[in-house]
Amino acid sequence: MSQETSRQNGLRERKKLRTRETISRVAIELFVERGYHATTLAEIAEAADVSTRTIFAYYPSKEDILFCDFPALLDAVAHALRERPAGKDALETIRDFILAMPHGGKDELDEQLHAIVKSDATLRSHMRARMVQLQDLVAAAVAEDIGADADDLRPHVVAASLIAAFEVMSERDPAKGAKPQSPEEIAAVIDPVIAFVRGGLEALASRPAPA
Repeated sequence: MSQETSRQNGLRERKKLRTRETISRVAIELFVERGYHATTLAEIAEAADVSTRTIFAYYPSKEDILFCDFPALLDAVAHALRERPAGKDALETIRDFILAMPHGGKDELDEQLHAIVKSDATLRSHMRARMVQLQDLVAAAVAEDIGADADDLRPHVVAASLIAAFEVMSERDPAKGAKPQSPEEIAAVIDPVIAFVRGGLEALASRPAPA
């Protein structure tokens, strides 16, 4: 590949990334301003200065725009679990992954978007469906840790407990106290959760898989 071809490919990829980010940004702003269900793809296309067809080139549906950050999160967790060093189990890997994430706090738009999902039963169910994908990743890694078969329920129970605990933490009322921001504050919150789930895992792992 020539240097010029490589440069042109790089420019195209950066342009695609800018277009994708513009679509998601203006869509979320419209969701907050007008409501998710009241916002049409045509309105998003107009605000982003693209065609509706272009939107579908980046996002299969309006719902995928709403949850646009989730695929990257899923990929990152999968990579962390897949590349974890020998001797490091899935729970420790998830703990380190959470601590390594940026915790600068959500801006007002993020908080409003979260409120949209939280207040809508349909959107909450779509969010839960995505969390199941994350749960399946963790369950597969836990199964590997304890040498369990794919149809063993124990890793799924552990993964479901872990995801449920973090979901409860994320739903805490901000009025009851500032959310943790620093790695030390985050660790103080998540370490008891990890310890609790680990205790359950050790208890389950010591028992034979249910018939």
